[in-house]
Amino acid sequence: MNLDLTWRLLKGGGRKGLLGVWLTLGAVAVSTALLLFAVAANLAFDARAERGAWRNPVPAAGDAVAVEASRFDYVRDQVITVVDLAALRPDAAPPPGLPRFPKPGETWLSPALAELARDLPPAELGDRYPRRAGVLGDEALVYPGELVAVVGHAPDAPAMTAERSDDWIVAKPPVRVASLAGTPSEDAEAYKVLAVIASVLMVVPLLVFGGAAARLTVARRDRRLAALRLVGATPGQVVRMTVAEAVLVALAGALAGAVAFALAVPYLTRIEIQGGAWFAGDLFPGLAVLAGVLVAVPLLVGLSAVAGLRRVVVSPLGVAKRETPPGMRFVRVLALLVVLAVFPMLTQGTSVAIVAVALGLAFLCLNLAGPWVVGLIGRITAGTARGPARLLAGRRLVDDPRSAWRTVSGVALTGFVAGFLGLLSPGAFAVDDRPLQLRVLAPAGQAEQVAGQARERLAAAKVPAVVTVVKRTVVAAPSGPLDTAGMDRARTALAELVPGRTATTEADEGRFGEQILLDVRVGTIVVLSVSFLVAIASAGITAASSVLDRRQTYGLLRLAGTPLEVLDRARRAETLIPLGVMGGGAILVGAFCATPFMIGGISVAGVVTLVVCVVLGFAGVIGAGALSRPLLRSVTADPAPRPD
Repeated sequence: MNLDLTWRLLKGGGRKGLLGVWLTLGAVAVSTALLLFAVAANLAFDARAERGAWRNPVPAAGDAVAVEASRFDYVRDQVITVVDLAALRPDAAPPPGLPRFPKPGETWLSPALAELARDLPPAELGDRYPRRAGVLGDEALVYPGELVAVVGHAPDAPAMTAERSDDWIVAKPPVRVASLAGTPSEDAEAYKVLAVIASVLMVVPLLVFGGAAARLTVARRDRRLAALRLVGATPGQVVRMTVAEAVLVALAGALAGAVAFALAVPYLTRIEIQGGAWFAGDLFPGLAVLAGVLVAVPLLVGLSAVAGLRRVVVSPLGVAKRETPPGMRFVRVLALLVVLAVFPMLTQGTSVAIVAVALGLAFLCLNLAGPWVVGLIGRITAGTARGPARLLAGRRLVDDPRSAWRTVSGVALTGFVAGFLGLLSPGAFAVDDRPLQLRVLAPAGQAEQVAGQARERLAAAKVPAVVTVVKRTVVAAPSGPLDTAGMDRARTALAELVPGRTATTEADEGRFGEQILLDVRVGTIVVLSVSFLVAIASAGITAASSVLDRRQTYGLLRLAGTPLEVLDRARRAETLIPLGVMGGGAILVGAFCATPFMIGGISVAGVVTLVVCVVLGFAGVIGAGALSRPLLRSVTADPAPRPD
């Protein structure tokens, strides 16, 4: 009975009533797709960490089955991860991606490295790995196209017994292990932490947008339900009809969003983080996660719809008469001020979970205080109005500050993200002017001997270089111009010069820090892109919904002689005025929350990022709002405006 009546009421709203349904469906679809992206990003970083864990050995507590060490090599300015393995028992399980444990002298290359070894001259790469036994499977790789080499050794080989640095940037010393399971590395854990913080910055606006989707065309629906209450419908019937309408539309939107996300995955895999792109399987959440999102989104929308029914159930006559609801209390702003006061203390020396919760609280309290501030802006605007458009805008803001806040909340919350991330965005990388010198640490007392071998090898490879010794470090500096191919020949010539060590440059040792900074910048762009998409979608959908909610009011004003241009200016003013105040305030709140994490002052790139965000945000909202002008012209052209 309730479902049948709900469907009849939806159809009875006419073409414009169904347009409101489509707006809600679109809002839910956008929220679901982006929510799946945020969840999938965290799962993808987890998958990467697990696949790379075998390279981060855990020392054996008892009997060991193998010895494992690793180091980094370089070719064509790309990093090669070299894992050295030696079996201590014949039944030692192979690492992921290998059919068997590598024998002494054997080398297994990743597909990308094997292809590179075939394409480049042997003197530039192939001679470093002469006995290639096969190709590694994807299970051994952190990302597609990763360059990895697994080299087998005897347990007493110099590469497995020689001294190595314990600095992970250069190499990891040999470790006796009980298995090759390992644990996620420190850098993998750091990326997981960054992913959690980025998810909070994306998910909270999405949840707010998803909740707001349930309140689209809320005035029209409330008046319709209030009329039903006045003719005898029980509170239970009203609640059930509301839930049925909201959940059915939200479920359709959630399914559409899931399909949109699935279609976008091939493009999302091209976003390069941590050195490479993504396996498509990493970005596809499991069936349990997908089912959870498809259940949670309609549930959130249903609960948000029911939460707004109090006036309909308690005072249907007031809703039907369009009485202005009681004003909101200052406690909303007080909650935000309390969170901001304790925020610096919450983020000092605490876990990432506490930081994520603190950011989430700041987000939610900003969203809570928004309608109260919009109402205050409306009173000031109406009191200082010098024309009809501004007066109409101010009165509208006072009459329904919640609806006005929904129109600008997306950009305001994006302002928070921009203020937080913009100031933390790392600056541009300095031009690398470090000397091009290959260096390798020689064993104690053998520096001169190693230097002599280096001279012979470089001369045989026809690489002009001056080899010197600085304490225990053998330094090979080119004596003439050296291109990329020449550098790779020099690296190949010096391979295994010192067992277990790789000749590196200063640029090699600094590239890992630069990679993290680059990834932070990429992550910032991704998060801001998602936030802008939410903001623009929110502004466009809620602006159209607002026109539908007030189509009778607009029609009557138009019949009374109000010019369409005045109505349009009033509509723009009620968006742009709170947007300027709330957007600027949200940026300041975001910047304040970023101060505990700032190191080394504000970067120029961060300020530029912030300015670009502000410009794009305002342009996006103005453009999205302009799309609803034809709808305004349409509803005001109705000669007999009527409520639904």
